Amino acid sequence: MYELIQLSEQTYYIKSPTNIGLVKLDSKNICLIDSGNDKDAGRKIRQILDANGWNLAAIYNTHSNADHIGGNKYLQNQTGCKIYAPGIDCAFTRQSVLEPSFLYGGFPPKDLRCKFLLAQESDAEELTEQNLPDGFEIIKLPGHFFDMVGFRTSDDIVFLADCLSSRKILDKYQIGFIYDVAAYLQTLEMVKNLDAKMFVPSHTEITDDITALAQYNIDKVNEIAEKILGLCGEPRTFENILQNLFAQYKLTMNFEQHVLVGSTVRSYLAWLKDSGKLAVNFENNLMLWKRI
Repeated sequence: MYELIQLSEQTYYIKSPTNIGLVKLDSKNICLIDSGNDKDAGRKIRQILDANGWNLAAIYNTHSNADHIGGNKYLQNQTGCKIYAPGIDCAFTRQSVLEPSFLYGGFPPKDLRCKFLLAQESDAEELTEQNLPDGFEIIKLPGHFFDMVGFRTSDDIVFLADCLSSRKILDKYQIGFIYDVAAYLQTLEMVKNLDAKMFVPSHTEITDDITALAQYNIDKVNEIAEKILGLCGEPRTFENILQNLFAQYKLTMNFEQHVLVGSTVRSYLAWLKDSGKLAVNFENNLMLWKRI
């Protein structure tokens, strides 16, 4: 774990729970793509930098989930590096309590104010084309989170952030986190047709062909949507839909799974309603979802 693997002349990745990109800007300076999930990840990254005599110039965050920005603060304090994050995710990186608050829908209880959902705040600036390294390209990847992006490096390595999950993860957990289902499907269709020397997703193995995995993720989204529509043959509350999905997929409920899967199911419900497949009625002060 935390093994440095070279992919091309300039581009490496650090194999870890969240794959981290490392790109040489010149003989001395490097930048990172994401920073791992906590201070310990930051320390291990710093050890790699020191062992190679590299100076960290900047961190480019793909989005603001805690497992992608968790090493930011430690590395920034240690090196003085710049940190850049895209759009709304820049605000979440600077004010990280926004993530558990968004997921919970109010002030989050202590159970959710944990490093898994609440990274240390870091002094991030908004990502623009102007503050990219030479030869870098931003690839917009909306859907999983607000303004998530990926990057294509100058030597044609594409970092895909969390826009798709491995078959193993999907088969085990079934319902991956999605903020905007329509945007997510559009992103996957785009990614399915991308060409690159190598693709580096954040939570699965690197590959030179992403097509089949992108389609597997698309199929899983459509499968979940059909399950929700099937449940809504009769009027159901959100909690009842969530309970039935957990039962059908043999998932185990806890606080974190309730907010992560619950937020995703709400996104599915919104998408299906906007698509004209679900309707909402209010009866006895209950919000009920029904297939049209």
